[in-house]
Amino acid sequence: MDYNELMAHLEAARLVPVVKLDRVEDALPLGRALIEGGLPVAEVTFRTEAAEESIRQMSREFPNMLVGAGTVISTNQAEQAVRAGAGFLVSPGISDELAQWAAEHKVPLLPGVCTPGEIMKAISYGMTILKFFPAAQYGGLPTIKALAGPFPQVRFMPTGGVSAANICEYLKDPRVIACGGSWMVKDTLIREGNFKEITRLTAEAVDLVKGV
Repeated sequence: MDYNELMAHLEAARLVPVVKLDRVEDALPLGRALIEGGLPVAEVTFRTEAAEESIRQMSREFPNMLVGAGTVISTNQAEQAVRAGAGFLVSPGISDELAQWAAEHKVPLLPGVCTPGEIMKAISYGMTILKFFPAAQYGGLPTIKALAGPFPQVRFMPTGGVSAANICEYLKDPRVIACGGSWMVKDTLIREGNFKEITRLTAEAVDLVKGV
């Protein structure tokens, strides 16, 4: 997958579920719940030992689903994620090591940024779709608008504090390509195996962002 393909997927979805899986056996039920809810995309965070195998199973079982790896902070994790089938990578910050690896391997990386200097570094590596993180703590949409002024070529995916209450406000701004959110895939719902509720919340979220 290249950046143009990723951009098309993000523009179509408008919302990327940020998923934390503690158990591999939850991966397929979760993927199915998201698909049934109308949102065939997931950013599986590399914060647990189950992440790599979860990505592998989801990408194999659901070939039409866009499965990415989140919280990628090293090239070792990046290699594991791509081998498992991740179509894109998301990191909480930006590092030269990870940016160089992504460029060399032609893997779309959305690095986390929140300052002009970080945006300039990302642009120097040819990256123009950037994760704004943590969005709520760094001023949300007003900060995105301020940062976008000097960098008209950049679009943001705010993550952190995004909810059903504020996602539409973010998405109405053309500088926001999509938002990362986790309210429809809460840890508690996954642990309880309440995938019907995840499907319901996902469908609700899809209806909410439709046409924004």
